[in-house]
Amino acid sequence: MSNEAPLRTGDDRVRAIVREIMSGTAVISVLAVVLALAIGGVLIAATDDHVRAAAPHLFTDPGGLLAAAWDAVAGAYGALFQGAVFNPNRDGLVLQLKPITETLTFATPLIAAGLGVALAFRVGLFNIGGQGQMLVAAACAGWVGFTLHLPFGVHLALALLAGLAGGALWGGLVGLLKARTGAHEVIVTIMLNYVAFYLLSYLLRTPLLQAPGSSNPKSPPIADTAALPPLLGPQFNLTLGLVLVVAATIFTWWLLDRSALGFRFKAVGINPDAARVAGIDVKRVYVATMLIAGALVGLAGVTQVLGPARAGFTSGIDAGIGFDAITVALLGRSRPWGVLAAGTLFGAFKAGGYLMQAAEAVPIDIVLVVQSLIVLFIAAPPLVRGVFRLPDPSVGTARQDPASPVPEKVSAL
Repeated sequence: MSNEAPLRTGDDRVRAIVREIMSGTAVISVLAVVLALAIGGVLIAATDDHVRAAAPHLFTDPGGLLAAAWDAVAGAYGALFQGAVFNPNRDGLVLQLKPITETLTFATPLIAAGLGVALAFRVGLFNIGGQGQMLVAAACAGWVGFTLHLPFGVHLALALLAGLAGGALWGGLVGLLKARTGAHEVIVTIMLNYVAFYLLSYLLRTPLLQAPGSSNPKSPPIADTAALPPLLGPQFNLTLGLVLVVAATIFTWWLLDRSALGFRFKAVGINPDAARVAGIDVKRVYVATMLIAGALVGLAGVTQVLGPARAGFTSGIDAGIGFDAITVALLGRSRPWGVLAAGTLFGAFKAGGYLMQAAEAVPIDIVLVVQSLIVLFIAAPPLVRGVFRLPDPSVGTARQDPASPVPEKVSAL
């Protein structure tokens, strides 16, 4: 009997560890992606011509229907992989590895913008002003990039700083209005998105930003001295922006987990009233949060205008990245390294979706459906636990988890 008790205690500890892992947020995020891909596979099969042709023979030839469905799903996701990671059908190792560089190119602005949204989430703020912050940052960096004539290092650094300052200014305005007037950041960021969009649209029709001699609302090309240099050579679209985004991820991690300011950020995110009683200036934290968040989102605009859009940009340069960043932050559970992984995944969806459409005639809208389903499942963890029969974590604590993907007050809207 004495030998069984320690053994039973060890088994209980193992079960407790397994239960904690399986009920954790990281597992929920991974399973949400798996479930979304599974449903996407069903949609792919349902829209495939060969599957629909085999559907009337379900009872006479079920194997044919299943084979057609499998071919459709495997072909689509195979093309997605080849367009996003590795394509063995191309000639030469360089071309075979080019898809992963395209994934990282698409992921670069998504990660930067996702970091800005995630940082605000950790402080209890809902920053959906990514579009406006990106546009202002792109306009500032672009103006410096095509107006000034400076040496390479100086010009690039100045354009980068101008873009970060523009994004920080646009985000800090939200924090200032919230701190001074109590204005809700959701309403303010939505309105500032419109202001930034129409302001940039207007400026692109004036000599300030419009290319000389052009009637189109488009800027001049960025000077070579201000453009982000390619990381792997001119045959790839991947630029130094990826290194900047990885550095921003490290900075955000250090800020939240290793700095005194990050401690105040998380304290306000958990309970602003308790933080105020403890002597933390909550209003100042709101302003500082949105300044830094705006700069991070602005980095996304900078990497766009000094990278892929260096030939000239329009008012659509954000390409929906400001709103996609919300999805990236949700999937990354508002943690910097999670945002890095989520942004890379969504970059793979974007890069591989085009080949999937071209090679397998699968609508690229299926990728958007999968992304939307991921958000749905991330926002409904009990649904994911129910599907995969995962243990329900213990509840009963009233405080808001600072790493929760959606601030408690936003969930109540």
